[in-house]
Amino acid sequence: MASADTEVSGGRRPRPLSPHLSIYRPIVTMVMSIMHRVTGMMNVAGLLLVLFYLLALAAGPEAFATANGIYGSWLGRIVLVAFTWSLIHHAVGGIRHFIWDTGHMLGEERYALSWMTVTISILVTTVLWALIVVLEAV
Repeated sequence: MASADTEVSGGRRPRPLSPHLSIYRPIVTMVMSIMHRVTGMMNVAGLLLVLFYLLALAAGPEAFATANGIYGSWLGRIVLVAFTWSLIHHAVGGIRHFIWDTGHMLGEERYALSWMTVTISILVTTVLWALIVVLEAV
């Protein structure tokens, strides 16, 4: 390994440098770990949207109509779909971590479990929003 100090000074041994991101090949479990953190931050931002909506509800009909207008716009819908996916992905990722905490699926099947996390979160979000669109049309 490369060393931080090329010279031995004061009788100390050179310290090895830690590998950095350019050395590692991204694998699905590493990406899912990063996504779990990202979705956690997205959930905090989404909860601020929920707080804004509740405050608008408490403020009266005009403020609530404004909030409904914002959340009902195409951009508002995209943000709400992203927030929904974030909540579901984070929850399914938490279940994945719980499975690992029990000592199961730690071998090669951890890759399949990570891909299932992505697949399940996308499918559940799609089904949920399709249901919402159908119920709005009724």
